[in-house]
Amino acid sequence: MEFLKKQVNTDWDSWKMFLGQAVEFAEELGVSRERIASLARQAGEVLAESVPPSNPEQKALKELWQVADQQEKQVLANLMAKLSTKQQTGTGYNIV
Repeated sequence: MEFLKKQVNTDWDSWKMFLGQAVEFAEELGVSRERIASLARQAGEVLAESVPPSNPEQKALKELWQVADQQEKQVLANLMAKLSTKQQTGTGYNIV
């Protein structure tokens, strides 16, 4: 958890890069897109509950997460995965 907190407590672009690398690594391991989407939602739950936001973008994301239902949280997680992989590859990641 301490490693994750260090990665989260950074600027927005570095955070997106970290997420993109995590998604890319999972893809290289053969993790399915559905599983990556599920893991992204689970990570969002942990972050929202345990890690204070370190920049305005993370604060907005946390506030959205707190008012979202489960389906909306999955959409937010999917969008963050897509945004972070677009940052990495320039193409974006299409997940369910």
